[in-house]
This record gives sequence, structure tokens and C-alpha cells, in this order.
Amino acid sequence: MLKVLGIDTSNYTTSVSLIDIDEMTVYQSKMLLPVKSGEVGIRQSDAVFHHTKQLPVVISELLKKVSINCCNIKAVGVSKSPRLVKDSYMPCFLVGESFAESYTELCGIDLYKTSHQTGHILSALFSANRLDLIKNRESFIAFHISGGTTDCLLCKPSEKDVLTISQIGTSLDLKAGQAIDRIGVKLGLDFPCGFELEQIAKLSKKTYKTRPAIKGNNCCLSGLQNLCEKMLSEGVQHCDVANYCITYISDTIIEMSKKAREKYVNAPIIFAGGVMSDKIIKKAISAKLSDVYFAEPEFSCDNAVGTALFAAIKKELI
Repeated sequence: MLKVLGIDTSNYTTSVSLIDIDEMTVYQSKMLLPVKSGEVGIRQSDAVFHHTKQLPVVISELLKKVSINCCNIKAVGVSKSPRLVKDSYMPCFLVGESFAESYTELCGIDLYKTSHQTGHILSALFSANRLDLIKNRESFIAFHISGGTTDCLLCKPSEKDVLTISQIGTSLDLKAGQAIDRIGVKLGLDFPCGFELEQIAKLSKKTYKTRPAIKGNNCCLSGLQNLCEKMLSEGVQHCDVANYCITYISDTIIEMSKKAREKYVNAPIIFAGGVMSDKIIKKAISAKLSDVYFAEPEFSCDNAVGTALFAAIKKELI
């Protein structure tokens, strides 16, 4: 029974996962970092502190879900940085990386390091049943949309990094997840606000036509925050503000996808990242674009499944 362990200590969630290679069964355990009410983020020093406390807890929860014989763990995958580019660094990833290095040294097993972004994309491919793109060496477009990124990416399978990722487009200012959280907090929601904002938006009866701010292959989202704050000041119902926010983000992603498809005509599009767990956004995109694939919510939000998959692929277990 071959197993691979995955670890991810992002700016929002402490995550561990275990993949049973024989059955390709995935087990997950994760815990959000605590954020004070009314705030829209967390300092890195606090993130490191909370990860250090929470990592043993999530590992204990994982052990309750599956019996692990450490002798059966053949490799460990861990995220070491936000992206696999020069100067991409956040202290929060040191917690997971440090644990992974210690564990693999003690057990004499292989450690494979990747980026949080690569992990997100691999997790989405697994959930959407499209790992064949890597096996068949097919390029594809991926969107990584979260609190820290709103990136349109060209992904090419590679021997060294599993995926070579290059940026096609991005947000030039506010990220989609940031916009959702800032507007959600204005509505009195707790951070992170994505799930609650989606539930409120479902109560709206309005249909909005938005005009996304697209510049070349990139977008701008700071105007969305201003528009929503103006709607609030004018007494627009909270559900309608939430609906407008989500519609604007959906339309922005659709326009960025169309721009990418102008150059990469036949490339399938994979959507990853916490924002893409929103079912309203998924429905809107699916109605306008073909050959698109989405991860289930548990594989869209921060998780460590992708880091485990990275290790399994590098170890040639799958």
C-alpha cells in the first residue's frame, strides 16, 4: 500500500493530505487560520505562529480518517513558495517546509518541493479528472483565482517541475479574492467571505450587465470595490451588492478567457483557487465557454492534495 503525504501552509489555511496510490483515494485535513472579526487578512508573523500550532492538529485529524503506517509513505510533497518564480516568497510556507524536511530526513524518504500555485492546479486537474493532460504532454490554460492571485496561465507539462507555468494575464491591482473579502466585510461578513457572499447573492432577483475593466490580457478590479461601496451608500440591498460583485468577477474571468483563447485556440481551460469554488461563477462561465473544467469546492480552496500529487508524479508512482 503506497502512500504519499502532502503539506501546504498557505496564508489562509493549514492543510495536509494523503493519497493512497493503489486506489487513488484522497484523504484531507485542513484548518483555516484565525482572523479577527472585521479584518481582511493576517500578518505573516501571525500566520507562522498559527501554522506552527495548527499543523499537529490537522495531522492528528488526518490520522482519524485513515490508518497510516509510516513505512508505507514513499514520498512527501510540500509547497515552498507562492509561485515557482524568482523572489516568490512568504514566511508562512516555512512551517510546512521545515516539518517536511525533518520528517523525510528522519524516515529516509524523498521530499519534493513545489509552489502553492502548482499545487492548486494539480489538485484541480485531479478533481476534474484531467491528469491525462500531464500524462499526454498537452498544454492547457489555467486560471488561479484566490485572495492573492487572479492569474491566467499557460501550463506546459515538464520533467523538472511537472508543470512549466507562464503568465498570460493577471489583475493589475486588486485580486478577485481580495475584492470579495473587502466587499464581504463591508456587508458584515466574516473573513474569508466567499461562501457567505455566494449564499447572500443567491437571494438577489436582479440581473446585472457589467463592463469589466480589461487592458490587453489583464484586468483591473479596484473599480469593483468602489462600485459596490457606492451601491451600499445608496442603500442597495446586500444581496444585490453581493450578486453584482460575483457577476462582475464572472464577467471578468470570461473576458480574460476569451482573450487567452484568441492565441491558444484549442487549449482546454482549468479553473483553480478558492474563488472558483463559487457555484454562481462556475455556472456563468460554463454557459459562455466550452472545454472548461472545474474542481469540486474541496479541491478549489486551499488544500495539500496538489503537493502530494506533485510528489507522486516526480516519484513516478502515477
